[in-house]
Amino acid sequence: MKWVETKKALPILFLVMFMVMVGFGIIIPVLPFYAEKIGASPTQLGLLMAVYSLMQLIFAPMWGRVSDRIGRKPVMMIGIAGLSLSFFMMGMANHLWMLFAARIIGGLLSSANMPTTMAYVADITTEENRGKGMGIIGAAVGLGFVFGPAIGGVFSKTSLSLPFYISGFSSLITLVLVFLLLKESSTKESRLANSANKASLWTSFSGAISILFIMQLFLSLSMSGLEATFAYFAAKKAGIDTTHLGYIFMIMGLAGAFVQGGLVGRLTKKYGEGAVIQGGVIISAVGFLLILLVDSFTTAAVFLTIFGIGNGVIRPSVSSLLTKRSTGGYGSTTGLLSSFDSLGRIVGPPLGGGLFSLAAGLPYISGAILSVIAFLLYQVFKVKDTKHQIVS
Repeated sequence: MKWVETKKALPILFLVMFMVMVGFGIIIPVLPFYAEKIGASPTQLGLLMAVYSLMQLIFAPMWGRVSDRIGRKPVMMIGIAGLSLSFFMMGMANHLWMLFAARIIGGLLSSANMPTTMAYVADITTEENRGKGMGIIGAAVGLGFVFGPAIGGVFSKTSLSLPFYISGFSSLITLVLVFLLLKESSTKESRLANSANKASLWTSFSGAISILFIMQLFLSLSMSGLEATFAYFAAKKAGIDTTHLGYIFMIMGLAGAFVQGGLVGRLTKKYGEGAVIQGGVIISAVGFLLILLVDSFTTAAVFLTIFGIGNGVIRPSVSSLLTKRSTGGYGSTTGLLSSFDSLGRIVGPPLGGGLFSLAAGLPYISGAILSVIAFLLYQVFKVKDTKHQIVS
């Protein structure tokens, strides 16, 4: 599929991922109160959150590889249908075990969405324009997380279960859009070749690119640690309440989406993914340190947005670079990347919370340190990748 055709496919893919993430985001502000109403303790709520990421950690690589073999569209439809099913199950839940079952099923099936979408982008873009394609998907995800929670908050005033049903119907509409509008991106030849390939799933985790996966894990750890603790930090340092905190995250999300959708493609095309990754990591590290200086709503919004812009350009650039360098199928590669992301989201919140209990600024100091480590890891990758290119 040439770039001209890609211009038709990417807007559809943007709309699909935006609606998927809106549906997912709608339940974010509601789920803690809904679980509490059913009888969940704080510990059980934490487990309810973690089990979803655990399923994604385990199953994202599998779905990515399945999409290499049978095609992107059917796997994407399985993921969206699973997400819809889990939302309806949560809306009907009146026992805690039903919520856990819904989260497990949702995590297992919806783990197909992100790696398959990224693989779809890799299928339809040239190497020159891949960064732009990945950035557009990143922008859709970011905007979905901006609007979804706001919608969920509004409808939760009517009923705590209503947002789950809205998310379920939104996902069903998305499923119909995929079925009607989205064409299969992988070729019959590539699917046959991937089906005949008996190499291990971990073939994608080999050579110099394995360093990129580990680098992304460190970045995911630092990001999820911030997300888990910033509300407490902002309240302690600047007296920011939940309403203003929502505005702050909205500002950060909009800025990140703008950068991903409008700048990542231009930057990667002009300077290459490597330069963008390094620049993003440096900006993220600076953002972490600036957060330590938060003393008002304004400084919180500005400093968190600086961090968000830096962090926002990294993932699309890493995805683009991995699909260019990997010797495995695109789905296997993006699935493995999603798995490392999920591992960071599982470990990061309790780690950040533990550090915060020792000292309020520790999650952000450790975030800056993890960013520096990620920067150094990229330097190691760069050296090894250069040697590999010379040998090849």
